[in-house]
Amino acid sequence: MGGKTLTRADLAEAVVRKVGLPRNESQDLVELILSEISITLAAGESVKLSSFGSFGIREKGERVGRNPKTGKEVPITPRRVLVFRPSNVMKERINAGGKRKAAQTAETASAKTSRPARKAPATRQV
Repeated sequence: MGGKTLTRADLAEAVVRKVGLPRNESQDLVELILSEISITLAAGESVKLSSFGSFGIREKGERVGRNPKTGKEVPITPRRVLVFRPSNVMKERINAGGKRKAAQTAETASAKTSRPARKAPATRQV
């Protein structure tokens, strides 16, 4: 899993490149979207993003846990946790991505070992 982590700045930069908004406006847009998602989830509502997945809140009840060091039973308080369920489209992209990445690596390796043919020098006619 040695890939780069996508950050807010990366998202804003993608908006600048693909949409053409000024950098400060694209940063504001990314912040607005993330803020709206956060507020909706905090209110207990779900967020569904087509072809991406859905975010939701799951209520976990109180339960009894065990301290692994001492073996003593400890009550775990009820809480709300964030859950993410990827869409089928996202699952397919992720699974195809690994195959595509392996194919790209193989292509890159073969391209490095084979050299392109040199062109003959151009001759001038007098």
